[in-house]
Amino acid sequence: MSTEFEYIAPCHFGLEAVLKREVSNLGYEITNVDNGKVTFKGGLDALVRANIFLRTTERILLKVGEFKAENFDELFDGTFNIPWENYIPKNGRFWVKKVTTVKSKNHSPRDIQSIMKKAMVKRLSSKYGISYFDEDGEDYPVRVIIMNDIVSVGLDTSGDSLHKRGYRTRTVKAPVTETLAAALIMLTPWKKDRILVDPFCGSGTFPIEAAMIGMNMAPGMNREFTAENWDNIVARKYWYDAIDEANDLLDEDVEMDIQGYDIDGDAIEAAIYNAKEAGVFDKIHLQRRAVSDLSHRKRRGFIITNPPYGERLDEKKNMPALYRELGTVFSNLDDWSMFMITGFEDAERYIGRKANKNRKIYNGMMQTRFYSFMGK
Repeated sequence: MSTEFEYIAPCHFGLEAVLKREVSNLGYEITNVDNGKVTFKGGLDALVRANIFLRTTERILLKVGEFKAENFDELFDGTFNIPWENYIPKNGRFWVKKVTTVKSKNHSPRDIQSIMKKAMVKRLSSKYGISYFDEDGEDYPVRVIIMNDIVSVGLDTSGDSLHKRGYRTRTVKAPVTETLAAALIMLTPWKKDRILVDPFCGSGTFPIEAAMIGMNMAPGMNREFTAENWDNIVARKYWYDAIDEANDLLDEDVEMDIQGYDIDGDAIEAAIYNAKEAGVFDKIHLQRRAVSDLSHRKRRGFIITNPPYGERLDEKKNMPALYRELGTVFSNLDDWSMFMITGFEDAERYIGRKANKNRKIYNGMMQTRFYSFMGK
């Protein structure tokens, strides 16, 4: 098997540049940046280190093939020609877990899954000389992205989405995912020696991710991955080496001023619990407090937050007053900058100033904007 592979790292639409920078910083060669994904090359160490160290990707796919298919026959043939025997052992459990299609003639996920499974079985049957597979071994889930009839096929090395760091066991409504929170923080100029306040902290995702960034804590060092069990592809030594590297890089003595507030007491309880689970509780100050009470004597701090959007009609009427209050508080903070993700379309109007920059971000299926209000 080749010593160098290609990997696909999906991410939130609009945040490809952040993920590209992360992959480059890990030392791997970027081969393509597309809508919602970054492709890169590396050895087997890349499979392991990308899962453990990348903060802003949803999962790591080991790319096993790519071909054009405008009909089901071409889809079958293209899938059959992939050397599945290099990846899936005789007792492996294999299936097409998810299909994403964009502007392609083959667009029925269920049909695509069925045809590709048949082609995989036929290929492996011919290679292993058996007609029936027990599939009682390790999982080898396949994910497929079809864009403009180009079929990209990858083995899902991660399992659960990488936003599941393992710490957020308690949530409140409308949270941002851990990967999205990390990406948005990394879009700002915030550094660990600067104040960070989230006045709508909910279950604590922004403060916790900021603390992890400040401590240089690898987001995947406390969770499991599907590929850990792929002894036929990647030796255990790679995983041990990456965890040793993560422990060596961890800075538990760093001092930071990170604060999270919320008017909802249940949210603060959840945030405290999650911060403890993440191992960053001593780096964050969490408190029940209304946004109107936000003040700080120090200059040049940062607000990074995900305020309510007013998705429900009965909440919508409260949004103008809430954003006006946030604008007033912000204007009284000396030289501070504010970064905010929201689906509330009149955010700038009620905050009372135009953002220096705003970018379209998809939070799940919801289109939101990430506003940057820069201090002096």
